[in-house]
Amino acid sequence: MDRQATKPSRANQRAVFKTAALWLLFLGPFFYASYGLANWLAGRHAQVPSLLFAWERHIPFVAWTILPYWSLNVFYTLSLFINDTPLHVSRLAKRYLTAQVIAVLCFITFPLQVTFLRPETQGLAGAMFGLLGGFDKPFNQAPSLHIALAILVWDHLRTRFSGPWRWAWHLWCLLIGFSVLTTWQHHSMDMPTGALLGLFALWLFPKDRVCPLAGFRLTRDRKSRRLAGWYLLGALALLIGAYHITTLSGAGLFLLWPSVSLFLVALGYAGGRPEIFQKNANGNVSLASKWLFMPYRLCVRLNIVFWTSSLPASVSIAPDVDLGRFPSASQARRYAAVLDVTAELPGLSHSGVDWHAVPMLDLVPMNPQQLRQAADKLETLRRQGPVLVCCALGFQRSASVVACWLLQTGQAKTMADAQAVLQASGRRVHLPASSAETIIEAAR
Repeated sequence: MDRQATKPSRANQRAVFKTAALWLLFLGPFFYASYGLANWLAGRHAQVPSLLFAWERHIPFVAWTILPYWSLNVFYTLSLFINDTPLHVSRLAKRYLTAQVIAVLCFITFPLQVTFLRPETQGLAGAMFGLLGGFDKPFNQAPSLHIALAILVWDHLRTRFSGPWRWAWHLWCLLIGFSVLTTWQHHSMDMPTGALLGLFALWLFPKDRVCPLAGFRLTRDRKSRRLAGWYLLGALALLIGAYHITTLSGAGLFLLWPSVSLFLVALGYAGGRPEIFQKNANGNVSLASKWLFMPYRLCVRLNIVFWTSSLPASVSIAPDVDLGRFPSASQARRYAAVLDVTAELPGLSHSGVDWHAVPMLDLVPMNPQQLRQAADKLETLRRQGPVLVCCALGFQRSASVVACWLLQTGQAKTMADAQAVLQASGRRVHLPASSAETIIEAAR
């Protein structure tokens, strides 16, 4: 029986090995060919600019850090073979490929070079620098492909270690990251742009989730398309600002972060897809989502303060059902559970709160099925104790869920009755005619 049990495992291991080997046979030549092409094209320019700050001239050259720098090549290869299924191998390989393609396109479009001349180095470190110099020229700077790949490898292996080994892995990956500076391979601005690229690849091919753009179709809803257009304009404005400011200072590249963040939000609204925020039923978001959308989420939180600072955090609608804005951890702990219908904000389950999420995009027509799902969840949670129903402001999405629940449970006979109950609570809500029709449909 034990032998029979091991057969599927061995077959799976062989499939993983075969898939990893095939991907490696493609990725290896593709890496050197595309990377070399970008180097060659940059070398043909009469002058290639550099982006660096004055303080970078004080960064010491530390020869031995070529060891962690080179170790990325080993982990890059091993990570393909350290997977549970062929599907996981392909997911990691697609992350590699995404980072490679985008980085090379950036190298070709905006070639940069490092200005430092490394001193002569002897011994093992000298041999490794010599091998590196055989194919790596002083170009291909921002975004740092080395940093992007380091993030992908770090994320892939970090959950496979525990205890001291996990801390050792984190430390070694930090050494890999800083080694791009201490080996004089990159300037400082190459690092955050490389990190942004690595996070984007993680976001595009997430762990245990489908690609957020899988089956993407342009929404027919005009309001969603209009909002997508505004977010896209914001992203383009920041991108243009990044380009012009960068001609004066490398700090302009920091504008790429909010630009990418708004661009991804624009994609979400263009397709009517709350999945872009990668928020699960417990309110948790992926690591990539946490960082990529941070500039956008900062604006959302400032917007919450602007619109609701003079309002109570929540109001009582019915016994054990409150309606309010997105709570702080201390406010959330006052309830037996929180029902959160924001897509854009991470939940607080890590703070010990019983958090439940039905993610919906803001300011656009809601899906009747999602609305019904949220109302059903509210009724289930209410039986276990007081529940807070929240969205960002507590004006529309959460109010729609509560209105649907009132109709479902018979506490309101008509939509006008449900709106009257909400208004009687003293909470300012916004339920346009289109929302009212969706609520009635969902409550049937």
